[in-house]
Amino acid sequence: MSFSRLIAAGVGLAVSTVLLATVTPMADAAGPKSPLDFKVKSIDGKDVDLKKYRGQVVLIVNTASKCGYTPQYASLEKLYSQYKEQGLRVLAFPANDFGAQEPGADSEIKQFCSLNYKTSFDLFSKISTKEPAQAPLYKYLTSADTNGKFAGPIEWNFTKFLVDRKGNVVARFKSNVDPMSPEFTAAVEAALKQLAK
Repeated sequence: MSFSRLIAAGVGLAVSTVLLATVTPMADAAGPKSPLDFKVKSIDGKDVDLKKYRGQVVLIVNTASKCGYTPQYASLEKLYSQYKEQGLRVLAFPANDFGAQEPGADSEIKQFCSLNYKTSFDLFSKISTKEPAQAPLYKYLTSADTNGKFAGPIEWNFTKFLVDRKGNVVARFKSNVDPMSPEFTAAVEAALKQLAK
């Protein structure tokens, strides 16, 4: 092979190596591996690292105060009260994404939940669950790259994701599935029976 061909081959190899490195996903790349790898704001504006929920079963739900499904706040509270001693935590993320059904400020949302439903589970600052202002947590939950078979756009308020003790999403429920329905409580109970390690 001539010297010029050797040089060309070397350049081609270098280019292909660079391209390969660019498009090949890095399995060990830093980045969220779980919905619990995010930091969010509480309803009171305090920083919350979701890692603190590891080892527990976590229910993540986008909520709204003026929705036909708003009475599910009562079911969420009942579910939480029934299973919290076994390790269930409910994380509610108010969002104004659908029908402008959560127009209030965080303080108003907190007061609404307390007065009307006496909620004791964790409420977080209002976010967006869809583009263009989609919160990183919901970007993770809706992306097929990060949440596999439970991915897909949020279709309405009170979409629910169940996260096991290891931090894996193990179920997703549509808005119309009540948290106290048999299928829902069965999924919660199954997740609670699993060990964290």
